[in-house]
Amino acid sequence: MKKLIALIMIFFFYFLSAVSIKAEIIAGASAPLLHNSFINTDDIEQLRQKKIKFAIENVLKRYDSPMAEASESFVKACIKYQIDCYLLPSIAGLESTFGKFIWQNSFNPFGWDRGYMMFKTWDEGINTVAKGLKNGYIKKGALTVEDIGPIYSESPTWAVRVNFFIKQFEKEEEKMSLLSDQLPVQL
Repeated sequence: MKKLIALIMIFFFYFLSAVSIKAEIIAGASAPLLHNSFINTDDIEQLRQKKIKFAIENVLKRYDSPMAEASESFVKACIKYQIDCYLLPSIAGLESTFGKFIWQNSFNPFGWDRGYMMFKTWDEGINTVAKGLKNGYIKKGALTVEDIGPIYSESPTWAVRVNFFIKQFEKEEEKMSLLSDQLPVQL
C-alpha cells in the first residue's frame, strides 16, 4: 500500500511538473514576438554609435564648434582605439572651447604637444590624439580621466573640467535615448 501511495505521489508530481513545463513552453512561444533575442546585436551597436555621433554633433553645435562636422571621426577613433567616445571631444571642449581657440589651421583642439602640433584636418588630429591617448596613457595604466589628468596637464582641475564636458555628452545621449524610445521606429 505504501508503495502504491508513493507511486501515485511520484506520478502526481511528475504530472504537475509536466503540465508546468508544457504551460511554460506554450507561454514562451508567444514571447519572442516582443523579445530582443531576434534583434541583431550589430544593429544595436550601430544604433548606439549613431546616438553617440548625434550626441557629439549636438553638443558641438550648441557651442558653435567648427568641429561639428567631425563627429563621426570621434566615433570611429573611439571604436578603433577602444576609448571612451566622449573623452576626446571633452578634452577639446576644455583645451580650446571645441576648436574655437586654436592656432590658425592647426586642427589641434586638444592642446596636443602644448598646442603646437599641426594637423592637416580635424580627422587627422582626432585620430592622432586618440592613438596617443591609447598608447601613451591608457596602455600605461592611466585608465580614468583622473589618472590621465596629471600626465596630460599641469592643472589640478583638468580632470574635473573634462568630466564636466563628458557629462554634457552623456546627458545629450540620454535625452536622445528617451526621445527615440518614444518613436515607433528607432533612429
